[in-house]
Formats: sequence, structure tokens, C-alpha cells
Amino acid sequence: MDWGELLSPVVRDDEVTIAARRRKKVAFPSPGSGSPVASTVTPARSLLRNTPASLFRQAVTPRVPDVSSILAPGGRTPRYTHTPRHALSSMNLDDSDWTNSMYVSPVSGFENGSFFTDDIADISSALLKDDDPGEAAAASLYPEFLGSFLKHSSSAVFDLLEDYQALCQDKVDVLQSVVLRAGQNSKTAGVRWLLQQESCSWRLITSLYRDRVQLAMEDDIMTDMVIPSESEKVVVEQLFQRDAVIRQYQLVVDWLESIAKDQIGDFSDNIEYYAKNVCWENTLHALKLRRKSGTAFTVPLVTELDPDAPLRQQRPLADLDREDDARLLKNLFTLIRAGMTEEAQRLCKRCGQAWRAATLEGWKLYHDPNMTSGSKELQPVEGNPHRGIWKACCWRMAEEEQLHRYERAIYASLSGNLKPILAVCESWEDCVWAYFRVMVDSLVEKELMSSGMAHQEVETLPREYLEANWTMEKVFEELQASESKRVLEETKEHYHVIQKFAILGDLDGLLEEFSDWLTASKPLPSHLLRFMTHLLLFFRSLGLALKEEVCVDVLKAYVSLLIRDQQTDLVASYVSQLPAEVATAQYAAFLETVNQPELRPRCLQLATDAGLDVAAITKLVVETVREKDDTEFTHHSQTLEMGTTKEDQRKIDVIDWLLFDPAHRAEALKQSNAIMRKFLALQKHDAAKAVFSKVPEDSMKEIYCQWAGLCQTTPPPAEDENAIREHLCIRAYLEAHEAFTDWFSHSSSAPQKPAPAPEAKFTERVANEMREKEYQTSLSSWSCRLDVLTEDVKERIYNVLLFVDGGWMVDNRQDSEQDSERSHQMAALRSLCLPRLSFLLLSVLQNSSRHQEALRLADIISSDQHRLYQVFSKEELRRFLHKLRESSLSLLDRGLDPLGYELQS
Repeated sequence: MDWGELLSPVVRDDEVTIAARRRKKVAFPSPGSGSPVASTVTPARSLLRNTPASLFRQAVTPRVPDVSSILAPGGRTPRYTHTPRHALSSMNLDDSDWTNSMYVSPVSGFENGSFFTDDIADISSALLKDDDPGEAAAASLYPEFLGSFLKHSSSAVFDLLEDYQALCQDKVDVLQSVVLRAGQNSKTAGVRWLLQQESCSWRLITSLYRDRVQLAMEDDIMTDMVIPSESEKVVVEQLFQRDAVIRQYQLVVDWLESIAKDQIGDFSDNIEYYAKNVCWENTLHALKLRRKSGTAFTVPLVTELDPDAPLRQQRPLADLDREDDARLLKNLFTLIRAGMTEEAQRLCKRCGQAWRAATLEGWKLYHDPNMTSGSKELQPVEGNPHRGIWKACCWRMAEEEQLHRYERAIYASLSGNLKPILAVCESWEDCVWAYFRVMVDSLVEKELMSSGMAHQEVETLPREYLEANWTMEKVFEELQASESKRVLEETKEHYHVIQKFAILGDLDGLLEEFSDWLTASKPLPSHLLRFMTHLLLFFRSLGLALKEEVCVDVLKAYVSLLIRDQQTDLVASYVSQLPAEVATAQYAAFLETVNQPELRPRCLQLATDAGLDVAAITKLVVETVREKDDTEFTHHSQTLEMGTTKEDQRKIDVIDWLLFDPAHRAEALKQSNAIMRKFLALQKHDAAKAVFSKVPEDSMKEIYCQWAGLCQTTPPPAEDENAIREHLCIRAYLEAHEAFTDWFSHSSSAPQKPAPAPEAKFTERVANEMREKEYQTSLSSWSCRLDVLTEDVKERIYNVLLFVDGGWMVDNRQDSEQDSERSHQMAALRSLCLPRLSFLLLSVLQNSSRHQEALRLADIISSDQHRLYQVFSKEELRRFLHKLRESSLSLLDRGLDPLGYELQS
């Protein structure tokens, strides 16, 4: 070639310097330029998110893979189709302007120069006003996930996973705009990273388990059928069709490449190649200058420009060309890492290195359709008939230490040479991709060798490659022993641990990790706990064997999170996924925290809709609250009325849970009785009255009507009838206590007799006489009222003392289920309340000078019919008799006998 015939490259002015080239940013104005888009700049493809295609719509999808796409760097197995949401695949990727066609300008296609849509911009502006905009934006994921979970049936689990991924990705897009304004070190950036990792995890789980479920549903007959073939492509197609292991490996590779493809925009906008069709233009320019001037180089350069010249001559290229080459090679590897080999080839041609694009073409499996088609027309032959030679050359280039490390990694990834690839892998994802890509390559070559179609040159590769026996377990063991500090740290990240066990299919190991995380001192991120919960629900929907204890712990932790965050409407649906007894306890604990009366009916309705046992739940809520008091139910000597505390008020209010549904009225009666028994024992009469007033007056009628509605001719259950009788007993006691309170209040408010003024004048005497008349009138009215109240309190106390059908607080029916605690409390109340009422009645009668009636009270207490004396202690009987002695003395003072009868002369 005559180098003199080539034109000299155009001088770049200030752009020729390295610093100037690094400062130049394609399509992005500088922050200080005053551009309206300066504050909304984002990587060019941040809005281009990828969603797995709708695969596995039918129960069984025949496996007819296209191996040409499988083995391509970036190829996809037929079980994993990468479908971008924007029409990336339809873009015109011509060789002349690759970067402009591949990546959308951040300011193109948007009005007013805004990169984000108006909706996202408005949302991000509003979120920035929040203290934690990331959590505020992502909070809607909790109800949205539940909505998707309830919407999809168990037969559409993979549609459900796609919904999960789409929901996460939508939030990532919104948070991305917030992060660009708030900064990469903000809390929002952390939330965005969590959701991005979750979206990637859903994508992986969808692809892996779709294949696993399909494998389990298909017959084993097809997996053993191998049709002899002379086509490499057909042989490998059959391998992928029958071997689930290599399919799983390839799905992992596809997944990792799809993640990298999503992130490709992070570097694409910095590709700054100025040559259009000329390779190494600066070296070419230097050679032309030397040819014209005839002077020697001050710095030795290559003298020839064929691709092998630098290595063959052991001479360097010009500095700018080496810098361009290094950048190009890194970007080429990044494209191959993202599964975009064809785009990498276009970039090579775009930069004048068509020869390098050709080196990336040799991986294709050979296939001659004319061998089997039987058609008279010749069809084009596919693939590389000399693939073995090409692969051996790629392996040697990867081993060549004088080549750039990214160039070695490019050819190592094409030939299955692991070590050079790992040398440029920076993250956990990169390393996993390297291992799994090599494993797929190794299995393919072994299959070709076993079928007798391997090339002789391939057999010259090192034995460690040909005899490699990598497994997924070994790969992750190697990663845990990595020398890279970053890889070691990322290996321990929660989402990577989940991804690892999903790839391994080791659910027991995954659940052990979940258990360790739940018991760790550091709380789990809220979104991670949500992800763990829905992941376990997905596994359960597939019928996979899980450790029930860990599943319960995860669900309980998530329910606690929802309760803490006041996600009231979501709790019932997740509690319903727990075992029945645990679900009842969990929802009852939640209802204890619901203090707003307006929310209580809503919570019960949600529980009913979720299929929970509302009757058992409400009963447990009431029992739990009323049993929190440590005070023993025993005899006490206090005489003062006790006030109502906050804890007492909780017990009063908790009875409301049993009053929303009339079907629970019998239980409401039983629980209210239990609460009132404790209050009466503690002399908290106001609290007992508050509980009594909670119970609707028609409760007893409602219970009988419900029983009659069941077409039962027999009486209601003994427990219900005894609860009704106990309720009536308590009502009688409260009425008696209220009557005494009214009597005592009235008796303590007797009108005061006016004091006469000594030596008063006439006018004062007249005024005194008027006051005396008013006093006599008030006294007469007061006395009449006192007599009425005395009769009332006497009647009501006798209603308690002489309660019908066996006595106060005594069950009528003995055929009920034994409740020792209730029996003990009722007996204790008889011993506490009946003597107390007897003393009150005695004091009322004595203060009213009804001593003869007071003595008749002794006959009632000593009567064998009522046997009230049995509830008195010896001390109480002694005090009672002492009080009766006072009445007898008063009668004797009146000239009557000790019993109030007239003395016989």
C-alpha cells in the first residue's frame, strides 16, 4: 500500500489534547452552562428498562432453540427473551453513526428541553420536599404488590412475577430522577439500589423457574431422544433441548447480560472517537510525516499498520491511538459483557477496525442445511467451518500477556478461557457471568467432542479446559474465596445471596439465611422484607417444600412491618397466609393496636374478606386485653370506690370488637361478664357500669332469636343461658349499688336548720320565722324523698340477696363445660358483694330508724332457704351481730322489746 496516497488527518485544534477530549461531553451541557436541562441530565438509557417477554403462556412450550443465538455472546435461549420496553431492536444501527442510532440523546424527543416526562418531573419535584423522598415514592409498592398478588391466580404465577418486576422498575425510573437532584449519596439512592436489585432478582427467578416448571411438566421421553447429525448447530440444539443443566447455565448468562445491557448507557455517552473509517490515524499521520521529511522518530513507533504490527515489531502506536485503542477495547468488552456482540462489531467497523469485527464472527456453529433439506435449490451455509482453528487462536490471544487486558478478556470470553476474563471482572455479577459463560462453552465443546464433531485444533487446548468439571456450587465457593475485596463484600449482600440460592435451587439454604437475617440485631430493610415475603409466597404457590417455621417467621416479620407503618388495609391478606392458629394470634395482636373506632369495622371486614376466623380473633383480642391485669381475684378489705385508670378504659373499649357482628353477641355477653367480675371485685363500680352500658339492651333477645333461627327447638347452650343469667345478676347488683349511692347522696344533703338570732328585733324575728317555715317545708320534702329512696334501695338490695332460682351469681344449668376460673370468681364475688350489700342495707335501715326491719334482715341471712350466712366470714358475722345489737338497744330505748315488739305488761 502506498501510504503517500492517503490524506493527512485533519488537525484537531484544542481537541487534540487528552484533557480536552476528556472534558468534552456528547449531548450533555455542563452544569454551569445555564442550560434548562442541566439539572435533569441522566444517562442516555436510564429510561430504557427491560422486561422479560411473556414466555411460558401455555402449559408446555416445545423446545426448538436456535443455537446460533444461544452461543452468540449475548444470545438468548428460547426460554429467555429480552424485550426492551422501547424499540431498541428496531433502531437503525448503520456503520456510519453507531453511537447516535444506538443511544437516544437526552434532549431529543422531549419538549422544552426536558429529558424526563412531565409526570416524572412533577413527581420528583414533589418528592424532594419530603424528608425521605425515596421511602415516600416507594411506599406505594406495598399495596401494589398485594394488588398484584390478589389479582393473579395460582396458575398465572409467572405473570405475577412479571408484574412484580414491572412495579419495581417503574419505581426505579421515578427514583432515578430524584437521585439526580438529591445526589448519589442520598437515602433515595439507597432505596433505588434496593429496588433495582429486587427487579433484577425477579427477572432471574422468573426465567429459572419457568424453565424448571416446564421441565417438571414435560414427559421424560423426549429428553432421551438423540438424533444423529453432522451439523454442529443441530447437535448443540439437541443438547440444550434435553439437558436442563446447560439451559440453567445459559439462563443465568442471559440474565447477567440483560442487567449489563440495562446499564450500558452509563458509559456510552463518553465514547469519543473522531476517526470515521481510518484505524490508528495518529500513527498513520506520524508515518506520513516521516516519509515526507525523511527524519527518524524521536519515539519509536511501528512502521507498518497491519493488525499484528505492534505485537510483531514490538513497537508501540502513537500515544493518542493507544489511548483510543484502550478505550475502544474496554467498551467492546462491555458490549460483549452485555450480550451485544453485533453492536461491538459495528463499533469496530465504525472506528476503522473491520478486521477486529471479523475476529468476533468466528464463534458461530457450522450448519449446512443442504445435507438434510432434500431441496434441489442450494441454501446458504451457516457458521464457521473452521471454528476450531478460530477458537484455538482466540485462546492463544487471551494468553498473550503483551496484549491489552481487555483485548485478552474479549477473546477469552469467546474461547472459554476463564482467567483473563476474571482479571477484568470488577463486580459479583461480572465474576458470575465469567464462570457461567465458561461453563456453557465447556459443556458445548464436550458435547461436540463426544459426538465426534470436535475440531482437531480444539483438542490442542489445555487439559484444564477440556477436563474442567465446574459446577454451580464450585463457582460460588470460588467467589467466596475471591481476592477482590469488592467481590467479597458483594457476595454477602442480601440480594446476591438470594440470587445465589435461586440459581442453585437450594431453598433450604435460602430459608436458613432468611432465619439468620431475622434473628440478627440489625433490622432488615423494609423492601427486602417485602421481597422475601412475596418470594416465599411464590415458592409456596409452586408447591415446593419449604421450612414452615421460617416461612411463618418471615410472614410475621412482614406483618409487624405493615402494622408499624400503619398499612392497615394490607395486614389481613398476609395474616391469612399463616397457619390458622398463628393467623388468629397475629391478627388479634394487630387489632389491639387499632385505637381509632372508625377503623375497627373496616379491619373486621378485611379479616372476613381474607377468610380469617373473625369470631376467634375478636374473642382472643378481648381475652388478651382483659387478662393483662396482674391483680389477684381475692378477698379485699378496701371500702373506698376505686377510680377508672387508662388500662381499665382499654378493657372497657375492647368489648366493642364483639359488638359489630350480631352473631358474636353471646361471646360479647360472656366477655363483658368476665371484665365486670374483675371490676366488681376491685370495687370499680363506674368501670363496671361503663362495660354494662356497652352491651346492647337487646343482646339476650338477639341470642335467643339466633338460636331459634337455627331451627332449634331445644334451649340454647348451657354456656349461653348461664351467661345471660350472670348478666342479669350483675345488672341487679349495679342497680342496687346505684340506688344506695343515690340514697347516700340524698341523706348527706339534709337541709340545715336556721339558727335563731338572740334579742332580735321584730323584723328579724319575722324573717327568722319565714326561714323556719322554709326549713320545715324543705325538711318534709327531703324526708319524703329519703323514704322513697330507702324503699328503693331496700328493694334493690333484696333483689340481689334473694335472687331467684338459686341465688345471686349461681348458675342455673350445671350441664355446661366446666370453667374453673369463672366458677372461682363467681363464688368469690358472692363472698365479697353479698356481705357488703347486707351491711349497706343494715346501715340504710338503721339510719332511717327502721330497726325492726333491720332485725328482720338477720332472719333472711340465717334462713336455710337462702343460706346467705355461708358467704359471711366469722369476722363479718361478728360485726353484723354487733350492728344488730345497736338496733335492739334502740328499740329498748323506745320501750319495745329487743325484737321491736311491744312489751307485755
